Amino acid sequence: MSRQASGLQAWAVQRLTAIYLGGFFIYLIVAVLLDPPASVELWRARFGGVASVAWLLFVLALCWHAWIGIRDVVLDYIHPPVWRLSALVAFGGGLVACALWGFKIILLAAGG
Repeated sequence: MSRQASGLQAWAVQRLTAIYLGGFFIYLIVAVLLDPPASVELWRARFGGVASVAWLLFVLALCWHAWIGIRDVVLDYIHPPVWRLSALVAFGGGLVACALWGFKIILLAAGG
């Protein structure tokens, strides 16, 4: 893909992550409303097995979605190169930290 079309690629990725996030959120609401977990063990069971992969994908999609959005805002509205780079590094570092924290929580909840 050419550099000129990178905006289209970012747009498509953001839409795909939004679809996953929305679908997962709807599934989560329906699952909790239809079968509310009564104990911590039941909550942990929701994080185990195949569900832990879905949760990890959720965290990854959320951070990727947020990165594309904040990157576009920074590139559009912060013009001095030093400030732009500083903002991108700060937001990127924050998102990586949040993703690692989320992965740790999910893996610990899944029993790993």
